[in-house]
Amino acid sequence: MAHPVHHSESSARKFGGAPDDYLAVHDWFDASKAHDPRPVHRALRHHAFGIFEAESVFGHVITNSDAREVPVRFIGEQHVREDCRRIPTVSDWLGGIRPASWMIGGAIKSAEEEASDRMREDPMAGWKAHVAAGKTVLGFKDWLEMRKMARQP
Repeated sequence: MAHPVHHSESSARKFGGAPDDYLAVHDWFDASKAHDPRPVHRALRHHAFGIFEAESVFGHVITNSDAREVPVRFIGEQHVREDCRRIPTVSDWLGGIRPASWMIGGAIKSAEEEASDRMREDPMAGWKAHVAAGKTVLGFKDWLEMRKMARQP
C-alpha cells in the first residue's frame, strides 16, 4: 500500500471502527519515508522487531471508536504484510545490505584510499575509471596483473 491512510482504511475494514482510529500506528510505521521515500525505508520498522516496538510506543491494545480493543501487534502485522507480503526479520533486511568500506572501522580515509577501496570492491569499475582517465591502455586482465605485481615487495 502506498499511504498510511490506505492502511488505516484496511484496518477499519478488518477490525472495525474508523480509519482515524489506526492512523497514528500506520504513520509510525511509515515515518521513515521522511528520510528515504524508496521502499528501502521499510528496513527500519517493517519487520518483527518493528511490530514489537510499535507495542512499546502505542501500548498492547488500542480501543477503536466501536469500543473494541485491538492488539497493536495485529495492526502492525497487517501493515507489514500489506507492504512486504510477509513479516520479515531484522536479519532479512540486514542480510540484503552489501557492506561498504565506510561501514567498517573508524579511521578517516583520504580520497585516494577511498578510491583504492572502491577498486578492491569492484576491480572492473577501477579499471574502467583508469581507462576513461587515460591512465592505462591495458586490458582488464593485464591491468589486474600489473596491480598485483605493484603491491608485492
